[in-house]
Amino acid sequence: MPRGELSLSGFLRAIRTNALTMWPEAAYEQEVRTRRMFGRTYMLLNSPAAIHRVLVENHTNYRRSPASVRILRPITGVGLLLSEGDDWRLQRRTIAPALAPRVMPMLARHIASVTQETIERLAGAVNRPVDLLAEMEQTALEIAGRSMFSLEMRQFGAELRARIMEYGLRWARPHLMDLMLPSSVPTIRDLFRRRFQRRWMRFMDEIMRVRMAMPPPAEARDLFDLLRAVRDPETDRGFTHDQLRDQTATMMLAGHATTAVTLFWALTLLCGAPAEQQRIAAEAKELDLGPDGAADALARLVYTRAVISEALRLFPPAFTLARAAIGADRAGDIDIRAGAILMIAPWVLHRHRRLWRDPERFDPSRFLPDAPPPARFAYLPFGAGPRVCVGAQFALAEATLVLAALVREFEVTLDESRPVLPVAVVTTQPDHHPAFRLRHRSTPRPSVQMTKDAA
Repeated sequence: MPRGELSLSGFLRAIRTNALTMWPEAAYEQEVRTRRMFGRTYMLLNSPAAIHRVLVENHTNYRRSPASVRILRPITGVGLLLSEGDDWRLQRRTIAPALAPRVMPMLARHIASVTQETIERLAGAVNRPVDLLAEMEQTALEIAGRSMFSLEMRQFGAELRARIMEYGLRWARPHLMDLMLPSSVPTIRDLFRRRFQRRWMRFMDEIMRVRMAMPPPAEARDLFDLLRAVRDPETDRGFTHDQLRDQTATMMLAGHATTAVTLFWALTLLCGAPAEQQRIAAEAKELDLGPDGAADALARLVYTRAVISEALRLFPPAFTLARAAIGADRAGDIDIRAGAILMIAPWVLHRHRRLWRDPERFDPSRFLPDAPPPARFAYLPFGAGPRVCVGAQFALAEATLVLAALVREFEVTLDESRPVLPVAVVTTQPDHHPAFRLRHRSTPRPSVQMTKDAA
């Protein structure tokens, strides 16, 4: 990380190549850092009181930054992520029942069945170099596809990954005009983004067409069924076709990309902590992690979940949140001008020296039930307040179940000496795909009988 303030050209280079390098060393000790660029005030907030004001207490005064809208809308549409005001409230009320705790057994069955297939596939790579990032991306995509559509993603997975990768590499990287112009003023890059959006939404329409051609179920079998059935309790309105498509596009994108990198970083951290690996394996040893038992096993995977929580602290997939102040405000002891762009960066916040003890150290015990909880609004892997990620519990359950099953089955080590460094453009990715090596654990595990429905 840089030790001093970046020049304007250095800042623009950082947000295009690795946004984690945009913050100077002093940012990890300060409550607020302010600079002027392009006629706007940019503020990095590390004060929990100020963050509470922005995300919770006065959240209606803050909206997505123009650059965020410009970059995300082509791939998410106008779903829950980018909607505002009454439209957001309607979507939130409508979506929340589809991701309530009562649906977790259904979702856990999809998670467990895909995980078992991943383990069977990886068994063929034991004692050989393996790309676990690619494997976790494939696993998370398959879970997202089945949880959303009850479809195996062999038909669509390769194209889906290719389109997401295309957008991430070519169109999701901010440019100077993205920061300077309001989202209503298009740039040349926006024209290319819109062309991508037309192709992307046609693709999502095709997945929905295939799914809707399936025989109607006696009861909900996936998130798509739930989203089609739910109604807003105040208006009795459901989603239109386009709204349903935008919601599924958002969930597919966010659901698989963030969980895949969380699992990758958790496995990478565990490679340097064999005792922690063994503790997960022991915790999971006697549990039924198959489709029938996964939902009940979740409550007993206490240490595994602590490892996931610590991986999310050290390598939060959503490394920064950006908000634009509609009106002037005072957040804690910090004065905020109307029009200011506020950055709340979990990457910085989770490593802040005044908020965390030994913040660079991998220490899952921070998140065990008997440990003192982190300072409120010092830990934000899924945001906070009314706009907290609606799929947070599903993401945590998925990462916990997959990690427990993998580590119970395999001892995992890195197969190269080159350091794995984080790079952030859209999510917090590694700078390269390192090789891992898997070995079967010597202790037997309970056999898992997959049901006919889960197979």
